[in-house]
Amino acid sequence: MPEADAQLELFDAPPAKPKPRLLGDSNSDLNRDGTKIYTWTLPANWTFRRADGRVGNTCPEAGVCARLCYATERTSSFRRLPNVLASHRQNLAMVLETPREWEQWMIEELRHPRFHGAVVRIHDAGDFFDDEYTQAWLRIMRSAPHVRFYAYTKAVDRFARIVAPVKPDNFKYTLSLGGKEDVMIDLTTQRHADVFPTTEALEAAGYVDQAASDLLAVAADVVRVGMAVNQNATIRKRLGSHAFSTHQRMRDARRAAKELIDFPAEQEEGQGHEAMRS
Repeated sequence: MPEADAQLELFDAPPAKPKPRLLGDSNSDLNRDGTKIYTWTLPANWTFRRADGRVGNTCPEAGVCARLCYATERTSSFRRLPNVLASHRQNLAMVLETPREWEQWMIEELRHPRFHGAVVRIHDAGDFFDDEYTQAWLRIMRSAPHVRFYAYTKAVDRFARIVAPVKPDNFKYTLSLGGKEDVMIDLTTQRHADVFPTTEALEAAGYVDQAASDLLAVAADVVRVGMAVNQNATIRKRLGSHAFSTHQRMRDARRAAKELIDFPAEQEEGQGHEAMRS
């Protein structure tokens, strides 16, 4: 894919899209306040292999959220309905196999009058899984200044390197806790989201509940965004009394402790070899 600031050479006659519309508008949870929010979706936490043999994942920075994500639950429509999953897999195939065509199709679709003043959430499942894909989205957003885009992401390092320095004015994003790069987020200044077992736990932690509208996640005056899983018994059971961020900190601490235990043993063994040689 071209660099983010490169001029995309548009097709004189774009090839036919694999499906009539790339952006959906049927996520009732996002439309709960009456605002129509269009979405672009990839399969959540989905491992794939590229044509050149490289293996990737649609949510590479996922941490504890991988086993707590609603989109990977068997009861989720994303997995329960075969046609929905097939559509999401088709989206991923376009991005991987025909990236230039996919970018053009998206640019062309967003020129339709229905998107003037529209809101698009990038990924109600999946994430900005690599640099090239992220740069393509930046070009798409710049091509459609009449559209408001927003996203949640766990790609903290990628956004710091690629997005933050050149972020389009029509794009807002929220860093999402529960991932491998949580430690890179400044919780006092950077807008971020956490998931809690209950609304009460959310409010006690000092987070703004986005239950009334998903767009509260990118409100100008909000830094700490909270979501409760009151209605999902399976995820709530797995969460127990902790938020995503707490589970991630506990996992990180266990891994750090293991490294501290393993390292001295390796060091002592090396010192022993040195003593033998001397």
